[in-house]
Amino acid sequence: MSSFCSVQFHDDAAALAEQIPDGATLALPPSRSGAAMAVTRALLQQGAGGLHLVLVPSAGLQADVLIGAGKVAVVEGAGVTLDEFGQAPCFGRAVQAATIKLKDSTCPAVISALQAGEKGLPFIPIRGLLGSDIERFRDDYQVIDNPFSEEPDPIVLLPAIVPDVALFHAPLADRLGNVWIGSNRELMLMAHAAKTTLVSVEEIVDEDLLADPLRAPAVIPSLYISHLAQVERGAWPLPLPGSYRIDAGHLGQYARQAATPEGFAEYLAASSGPARAAAE
Repeated sequence: MSSFCSVQFHDDAAALAEQIPDGATLALPPSRSGAAMAVTRALLQQGAGGLHLVLVPSAGLQADVLIGAGKVAVVEGAGVTLDEFGQAPCFGRAVQAATIKLKDSTCPAVISALQAGEKGLPFIPIRGLLGSDIERFRDDYQVIDNPFSEEPDPIVLLPAIVPDVALFHAPLADRLGNVWIGSNRELMLMAHAAKTTLVSVEEIVDEDLLADPLRAPAVIPSLYISHLAQVERGAWPLPLPGSYRIDAGHLGQYARQAATPEGFAEYLAASSGPARAAAE
């Protein structure tokens, strides 16, 4: 592989957060797949707002704190949940109060629309939404007859999703800007579809990850990576597969405190909240 690298390397999570402008369409992964929580904490401090979150295909704590902090205008995806810790409280309040626009979707629909964006297609057809309330209420989804069928054969067209920014945390990168994501293939889809990809990683190594035949299939080439920073424990308090588990105590605390707006405000302000560095 050529030694040329167009990836911009940064010293910390805050420098990555600075790359997210107001009003950006921001793609986020599921909580289990490497949510860039250190960058999210920095984003809360730096003040970018009016975000359109694209959940790939769902999200949890990361989306909920951004919503609770008033940084989000639109949420598009299959849902926001704290999994075994219950419903995402800030998301629930925002939906009930209509302080965010909800573009409800399904896991296959989000993935399919991102695949269209990845391939440079304006739309993609799927069948699973036919007759559903999602198809009924999403005015940007269109039902047409299959032009290749001689019989009536309705199919749903989804507009491509091309995020302004994809943001995630991964275990490993190399000095050339290649990023190893393990089994979390949705991260590769996000990087392919997005205009800009921001990645925090646990470790940066000198070896070329694409030269390793065992790792190469799970490596996103530097061509698709825009900005990169080494941030140890950058997914905390969420897990990073193969590196560390979820901080169950922290998530339980969040679920209890964020159940009320006052408790959420206390959580943000407290030393145990997102403003605290993960290393502490």
